[in-house]
Amino acid sequence: MRNLWWKDATIYELYVDRFAGTFRGLVDRLGYLEDLGVNTLHILPHFPSPMRDGGYDVMDYLNVRPELGTLDDFDALVTAARARGMRIMIDFVLNHVSEHHPWFLEARTSRDTRRRDFFHWSDTGLEWAGEWNAIPESKSSNWIRNEATQDFYYATFYPEQPDLNWANPAVFDAMITNMEFWADRGVSAFRLDAVRALVKHEDERQDEYETHDIVRRIRAHLDHKYDGEIALLAEAHLPLHQLISFFGNDDECQLVYNFPLAEALVESMVMGTDEHLEDIAKRSQNIPRGCAWATFIRNHDELSLATLPHERREALMNRVDAKRRYVFGSGGGPALRLADLVGDERIDEAYARLIQIPGAPIIYYGDEIGMHNMPHVDSSDAREYVRGMFDWDAAERLQHDSDSLLKRMQTLMRSRPRSLQRAVARMFGAEL
Repeated sequence: MRNLWWKDATIYELYVDRFAGTFRGLVDRLGYLEDLGVNTLHILPHFPSPMRDGGYDVMDYLNVRPELGTLDDFDALVTAARARGMRIMIDFVLNHVSEHHPWFLEARTSRDTRRRDFFHWSDTGLEWAGEWNAIPESKSSNWIRNEATQDFYYATFYPEQPDLNWANPAVFDAMITNMEFWADRGVSAFRLDAVRALVKHEDERQDEYETHDIVRRIRAHLDHKYDGEIALLAEAHLPLHQLISFFGNDDECQLVYNFPLAEALVESMVMGTDEHLEDIAKRSQNIPRGCAWATFIRNHDELSLATLPHERREALMNRVDAKRRYVFGSGGGPALRLADLVGDERIDEAYARLIQIPGAPIIYYGDEIGMHNMPHVDSSDAREYVRGMFDWDAAERLQHDSDSLLKRMQTLMRSRPRSLQRAVARMFGAEL
């Protein structure tokens, strides 16, 4: 019988440097997370990187950034977490690498290099005109000029992040090898960043078919080698019916972020309307039994509000960021922490509502102590406002106040197993 540990996961999402400084520092903070009821740590990108995109521009998949420590320090974290019954999830960037990754450094020098077909190239830069441009403020087209070879490479995100060519079987083999490296070190789960963008095609339906085929093959490989113990979490900001497809027939991702639910929950908290939230929660129920939604309210990115109708989106934006000071990109959603969206005094109320919905709930680091946005300055990336340093002085004060937000969050999250049982029972018309 499979160990479906991800269905009982309570996940804490953090940057190592901004929460604890280093991996060794994070080992020293595990007791704090255990008191909060956390049993899974989601480590945001930790790979060597020029940090053009918060670490999502990877230079080396087989190491850690020197400022965070060493591989031995990472191993010490895994061992210490396991001793407390905690698992480690890492971010894994499938779609692209840094322009400084050795594969691309080689590929861009000549049309005849061994790594050339690890990436997408065009003589005209006119193909796939209908594909998603994730950051149009950074480029007018996803095709970026490469002077050395007098042609163009493809980048869905920043120009410094060339996309991998998953139609090349060697890319699949190389990336699986990278995943095995971390699974062999004790990593229990991979967050598949930007998984929706893996395949480029003129036909959107073909995109989806081939993308799901890649995910199924990754899942099958890891299931076979690790006896079904490794979980995959899909990060794909799409409408609900497309998100559900990333579960497959329980043969793709065991966990999928429920973006529409997060947006509906924030709307409900801010605007006082529950109809959309109730509708999303109801339509989220029909998923494979071996799978679970990853439910959250906020994270390290902006709250895009993409699944809300325009009128409701604008009404919510006018309420939380009328001057559009914290918007990521043109027409994006607010990069605001939960405390700035709903107020410090309602954070535990928001999480109380979250854990009543079946899924693996995620706490974004600092929510439990009411962290606010960093001070406003002119920034090219508004997402940085929600990525501040964890306030350990505040945490210490709250720890000694029996009625503090932190204490209420500890009680709330540690009660979660019973809350989950009640929610699941209601889904099937039973009572506990």
